Amino acid sequence: MPFKPTDYRPYDFANRRHIGPSPEEMAEMLETVGAPTLDALIDETIPAAIRQTEPLDFGKAKSERELLHYMREVAARNDVLTSMIGQGYHGTVTPPAIQRNILENSAWYTAYTPYQPEISQGRLEALLNFQTMVSDLTGLEIANASLLDEATAAAEAMAMAQRIAKSKATAFFVDHHCHPQTIAVIETRAAPLGIEVIVADPAQMDAAAVFGAIFQYPGTYGHLHDFTEPIAALHEAKAIGVIAADPMALTLLKEPGAMGADIAVGSTQRFGIPMGYGGPHAAYMATREEHARAMPGRIVGVSIDARGNRAYRLALQTREQHIRREKATSNVCTAQALLAVMAGMYAVFHGPEGLKAIAQRIHRKAVRLARGLEEAGFRVEPDTFFDTITVDVGPLQATLMKSALDEGINFRRVGRTRIGITLDESTRRDDIEDAWRAFGIIRRDDDFTPEYRFPEQLLRTSDYLTHPIFHMNRAETEMTRYMRRLADRDLALDRAMIPLGSCTMKLNAAAEMMPITMHAFAHMHPFAPAEQAGGYHELVTDLSAKLCAITGYDAFSMQPNSGAQGELAGLLTIAAWHRNNGEGHRNVCLIPNSAHGTNPASARMVGWKVVAVKTADNGDIDLEDFRAKAEKHSENLAACMITYPSTHGVFEETVHEVSAITHQHGGQVYIDGANMNAMVGLGRPGDLGGDVSHLNLHKTFAIPHGGGGPGMGPIGVKKHLVPCLPGHPATGGEEGPVSAAPYGSALILTISWAYCLMMGGQGLTQASKVAILNANYIADRLQGAYDVLYRGTTGRVAHECIIDTRPFAESAGVSVDDIAKRLVDAGFHAPTMSWPVAGTLMIEPTESETKLELDRFCEAMLAIREEIRAIETGEMDRENNPLRNAPHTMADLMEDWDRPYSRREGCFPPGSFGVDKYWPPVNRVDNAWGDRNLMCTCPPMEAYAEAAE
Repeated sequence: MPFKPTDYRPYDFANRRHIGPSPEEMAEMLETVGAPTLDALIDETIPAAIRQTEPLDFGKAKSERELLHYMREVAARNDVLTSMIGQGYHGTVTPPAIQRNILENSAWYTAYTPYQPEISQGRLEALLNFQTMVSDLTGLEIANASLLDEATAAAEAMAMAQRIAKSKATAFFVDHHCHPQTIAVIETRAAPLGIEVIVADPAQMDAAAVFGAIFQYPGTYGHLHDFTEPIAALHEAKAIGVIAADPMALTLLKEPGAMGADIAVGSTQRFGIPMGYGGPHAAYMATREEHARAMPGRIVGVSIDARGNRAYRLALQTREQHIRREKATSNVCTAQALLAVMAGMYAVFHGPEGLKAIAQRIHRKAVRLARGLEEAGFRVEPDTFFDTITVDVGPLQATLMKSALDEGINFRRVGRTRIGITLDESTRRDDIEDAWRAFGIIRRDDDFTPEYRFPEQLLRTSDYLTHPIFHMNRAETEMTRYMRRLADRDLALDRAMIPLGSCTMKLNAAAEMMPITMHAFAHMHPFAPAEQAGGYHELVTDLSAKLCAITGYDAFSMQPNSGAQGELAGLLTIAAWHRNNGEGHRNVCLIPNSAHGTNPASARMVGWKVVAVKTADNGDIDLEDFRAKAEKHSENLAACMITYPSTHGVFEETVHEVSAITHQHGGQVYIDGANMNAMVGLGRPGDLGGDVSHLNLHKTFAIPHGGGGPGMGPIGVKKHLVPCLPGHPATGGEEGPVSAAPYGSALILTISWAYCLMMGGQGLTQASKVAILNANYIADRLQGAYDVLYRGTTGRVAHECIIDTRPFAESAGVSVDDIAKRLVDAGFHAPTMSWPVAGTLMIEPTESETKLELDRFCEAMLAIREEIRAIETGEMDRENNPLRNAPHTMADLMEDWDRPYSRREGCFPPGSFGVDKYWPPVNRVDNAWGDRNLMCTCPPMEAYAEAAE
């Protein structure tokens, strides 16, 4: 017998999938950090008072095969009908080349936000394509690289309008034909800022009484209006005009810029992005050039590198909320970069002629449907429209809605007597005939001549998408190669570790990603009847229960579709609770100086006053300063916002006391969940005194960052706050929504659910333990060469560590930027730079990295320290050295070499791969040049030539 039954040892696929180091490697690493076992290390790292008493138990973890079989079963509980609901969400067709080469390509979905431009040139060019597309279609000069959804983009536009308007009015006008979810989110965001929202017919608008107005184009019920005159009236009153526009309609209709609009917002969902029960989708915002510095979100700009070659980078980065804190114009942190890339590629794939043809087909189908209804005696409104009509059916509404369901169609219920119908790219001839049949009309869709129902004055006359990129040879071969070339310019998680502190760039397992393309998950309309979404409701219910068990909270809202959105939702929940208790005057928020930069920005967005709390020398919250400020503001204390474990990478032992002080003075405790990767299965924020937390599912729970989004930031709350969670027009609730859809970007919840199901409670706990081991391993390997700034009382770090690079500025003229760029030569993304301490690097390896990769990173960092030492001793020139010249490109290698170090030293430092080396496509990017010469759309070729001169 080759083996005995007792020899069998099951292989733990669940743990080994997400957990990088093997058991043998862990033993070696534990020897390095001086801990006898992993559990002993955890006992030394996490204070006993923090540890949870009961282990996580979700039952047996599923294998990949079991998971996918189960996901298909759950998806089958969604009944996906032909959606004619509209209301900002449309059926669309994702070109398979884009689905396979971007959405399903880890080179695209595992990339980080392009703060390091030299290793992000591919995704930056793709986002610049998106911005150019938006700018062209809207007729406005500047567009950002995407926002979260149309409703939140509209709310951001309202806030921006208030900042830039010369009017002293405090009211904002909202077109009553805006989508209901857009109106609701605007009202949610306006209330804490003291903005009065006036919802009415634009014909009734008093321009002198408002600082701005937003108009829907086309309207939610299909109406088409030229807003040139209302916007002119606003300008006369020194107010701002905003148009929420459907970009597909803009291929045929007069653009917002031509109407005089100052800002345009909308969603690019119908550019190849499935509805996904609400998201993720890339919203857009565009504005006039003079308002560029007031616009929220990220903007990709064109600059030059050290050799004068064209290079892309994020423009105007000093507007980022991490820097501006409570002075930020917005708390926008996560964009929808991956979806923006897809939407931009959809425009590249189809070109202007293709987009126009799609829009024409959509409109012609809507006209044929309308004619069939009119000829049968139904009254159809409006007379002119793009893709949406409203049919007055009187008392027959319920009967006809039921008849549509029998035909496999969802219509939109409008009031008590009307039915809304929206057609889209995916509508087929059979769908139109089925819609007629629901109205009792039996006819074929083959006897109509093409007809258009646009107002003559609203036909578009200007060109768009004129840049050569939108006119490339769109053979699939060429498209595939273009997407591949862009991907090859980038450094993403599929190539190397991305050791960003507080960003948790961990494995996004392939099996966890697969359900997002399952038809029954991808093509569900967010406002479909609840009884059709049984699979989604099972997903949300079970994931919520698991997150409650993990965090110690009593309920979760899945609505926030980013971490910063979760912060806002959590603080609004607290504010509602105070208001319900008759204490709406509470408006002071205590925030430690070490807190995430979005925290003070979020507090300001709910109308609160931010009071900063000092940080002690060891990185902890200064307890005496916290107590003194809580006492001083006791009557008005609304909340404190803390991050646990702290942003300094330490489990603070005073967290219970901080919570108790806050509660003693009537406040609520908000615990930022950005660092939850160190706590799952080990400690629960709800047990630390937390009343509410958001979780970054795009960090701890395996949703990929996608080059800067998508993200999800659901909030967990204690029982007393449950009635104050965000509501939604489609699902009810006392409070207003923070996002356009009831469950935010619901499609990507499948990823986090799959992660929990395949890891199980034990696997999730092991992941946290190994994340802490990996961080301590790096900290101890680098200690001596670099100072590790903060450690706990036992000398351990949590899941991340901060190393001090400030002394090198004086000793060698080497900045933290120089070290970051030199890491590129070794094939690494830099750690988080200069935050939370200026001039430092914050390193988080996560549990996913193997010892081999950790050692490669340490080897690179130690070699950089030796290069610094060589500068300090005079062996290397202080100005002309590998650090100051980094990163090195292939052009550097091939051209005349006049540097006082060898090509090998410059281009192949320790840690780099000899064969599969990553070559950055550009040298160090000149950010200052780009901001002086702001260019945020695809420039013509002559501009590239000028930039190189």
